[in-house]
Amino acid sequence: MSIIVPVLNEERTIQAALGRLCRDFPDCELVVVDGGSTDATVEIATLHATVVHSERGRAKQMNAGARHTSGEVLWFIHADTEIHHAALAQIRAALSDPAVVGGGLTLRFDRRTPGLNYLAHTSNARARHLRHIFGDQAMFIRRSVFEELGGFPDLPIMEDLEMSRRLARRGALTILPATSTASSRRLVEHGVWRMIVFMQYLKLLYFAGVDPERIRRRYAKGPARLLRRERKATGPQRVSSA
Repeated sequence: MSIIVPVLNEERTIQAALGRLCRDFPDCELVVVDGGSTDATVEIATLHATVVHSERGRAKQMNAGARHTSGEVLWFIHADTEIHHAALAQIRAALSDPAVVGGGLTLRFDRRTPGLNYLAHTSNARARHLRHIFGDQAMFIRRSVFEELGGFPDLPIMEDLEMSRRLARRGALTILPATSTASSRRLVEHGVWRMIVFMQYLKLLYFAGVDPERIRRRYAKGPARLLRRERKATGPQRVSSA
């Protein structure tokens, strides 16, 4: 099992994240892929893991990390998520079935609010029924299948969604009961319910065939900034009557 952690300017979280992974999964190969950090991320990560350098972009970084690992299973974990210690045993048990090509963990957030609870519940239901797995669910993939697919598609956003769709056409995907506890910082910063609507909007754009780079730029601006721009463009009368 090889754990791959893509990072960019994660000095505030990387020490704790890698410390937990080393403690809970000592038998796993651990590779951190830096996308050009300008803080102390690389220096901290070097104390705990093999560090690989890559072009910026999560898909590029995860593919680069995979090329520098040797495990039969690739496990992609975000630096701001906390993985339950039972996950590894559950992954191994799930992959004892040759029909299973990969999967993810059950999503939860590091705080509990009605909005965050709703988002976690619907995200897990989506993953189980539609097989749409996102990166904060700590996706794991058999290396053989990963290489057959050519790795993650080189997209600036939605690479995890597209990868899970491709995997589902190759075999079974499973969502394990072990949890991946994701950071809620960005959701809370912009407003949880507003972000829920915003993310659904971005996914609709993707399924409609909108250029992923355009979607990435929309995501980077956030829903609040997008709303302010739309108000400026349409004028206060139109917005207030909507």
